[in-house]
Order: sequence, then C-alpha cells, then structure tokens
Amino acid sequence: MKCSNSLVGILNFVTFLLSIPILGGGIWLAHKATTDCEKYLEKPVIALGVFLLVVSLAGFIGACCRVNWLLWVYLVVMFILILILFCFTIFAFVVTNKGAGEAVSQRGYKEYKLGDYSNWLQKRVDSSKNWNRIRSCLVDGKVCQKLSQETNTVANDFFAKHLSPIESGCCKPPENCQFTYVSPTNWNTNGNRTTTNPDCNAWNNAPNTLCYDCTSCKAGFLQNLKRDWKRVAVINIVFLVFLIIVYSIGCCAFRNNRWDSNNGWKPYR
Repeated sequence: MKCSNSLVGILNFVTFLLSIPILGGGIWLAHKATTDCEKYLEKPVIALGVFLLVVSLAGFIGACCRVNWLLWVYLVVMFILILILFCFTIFAFVVTNKGAGEAVSQRGYKEYKLGDYSNWLQKRVDSSKNWNRIRSCLVDGKVCQKLSQETNTVANDFFAKHLSPIESGCCKPPENCQFTYVSPTNWNTNGNRTTTNPDCNAWNNAPNTLCYDCTSCKAGFLQNLKRDWKRVAVINIVFLVFLIIVYSIGCCAFRNNRWDSNNGWKPYR
C-alpha cells in the first residue's frame, strides 16, 4: 500500500480511538450531569464525538480499502473544517482586540468595564438568556467560594491581592461604590447605594448573588473569555497547519486510488 494511504489510515485510526472517550464523556454527562453548566456541555461533546467517529471511519476505510467516494467525502469535510477553523481564528482575534483591565490606585487587582469590549461580545453577555446560563455556571463553579472562606483576611491584605478578572468583577463591589470592607465577599453598604453606578444597587452579600448581576461581572467574564479565545486562536493556527498537511496527504491518497482504479489495483506483496 502506498505511503500516503498508510499515513491517512494511521492518522484516522488514532482519531477514531480518540473519538470513543469523547463520545463516552458526552453520554456520561447526559446521564450524570447535575448542574445547568454540565447539561449545557453534553450536546456539543456528543456531537464532537460522533463527528470525529464518522469522519475518521470515512478516512480510514477510504484510504485503506480504496473506497474512492468515501475518501472524497472525507476530503470535502476536511476542506470545510479547515475553512471554518481559519475563519474562526480570524474572528477570534478581531473580537478580542478590545478591552483591558483598569489599574486601581493602591490595589493589587484591576477592575473591568463592559463598554471597553467589542460590541459583539457585549451583545452576547447582555442577552438575558445567555447571561442566565453563564451566571449559573459561575455560581455552580463556586468561583467566589475561595474568597468567601478567607474570613480573617484584613482589608489591607485583601486590597493587595491579585484577583482574577471574574473574582474582581463578580465577588466584590466596584471601588466607586465606596462600601466598607468586612470580609472578601461581605461589604457594608453604609447606605451608599448610588444610581450613577447600577452595580452598587445590584450588589448583595448573599453568596449566590454578590455581584453576579453586575456589569463588572460580565466584563470580568469577557476578560477571561478574551484570554482563553486568544489561546485557542494560537492553538488553532498550529492545528490548521496540521490539518493542511493531513489534507495534502489525503489528496495524494485519493490520487493513488484513482490511479489504481484506472490501472487495475492489485494487493502489494
């Protein structure tokens, strides 16, 4: 069997093996998921597992068994996947080119404003349906639990902490609310509720409320998302190069299949 056919067969066999735990993980989530966040993941994970399973089988059978139409379908799907990944990578860099934390005087953490981020991202988190899901994930993920357990932390030590964007935006009130520090997730309002910043009115010391309904929390989430998307975009570039190489090898295998079909294929000895 020609080298290109063997390489495509091996690569797709490995992909087939990888698809099994992914599909199994999705099925496990479908039956065992207890939180809204976990339930939200089950369908994409199952879809990814099925997709990898079907495509890898098509590539493996098409290359190793010389089934031209299956290999053609495999190459078409690979080409579409390359285009999608390329477009997503460009899109990820474009929508994450805005937004950054603002340093606060005598504070170890930064604060984040929703208006600093791209309009597309703002619209996504401003949607009540989307934010309710995200909020549920943040609460279920107990992102503020670590801070809430630090009940003996004095104010100066807390103000010097390097908080993550979500911790800064969701677990404490904004600085301009001028609330009095009691503990990391417990603040005395002193009657300083103000209408100039709606986040001050949204703050509540209840563990499942805090500042999860604040625009600063949405901004902190977008800052995390921005960082993660940029990492994914860099990984996508590497993955795109790999896919293009595999696609080129697949094209060689398809050409071999056609040549063998036209000249009468016989097993190699």
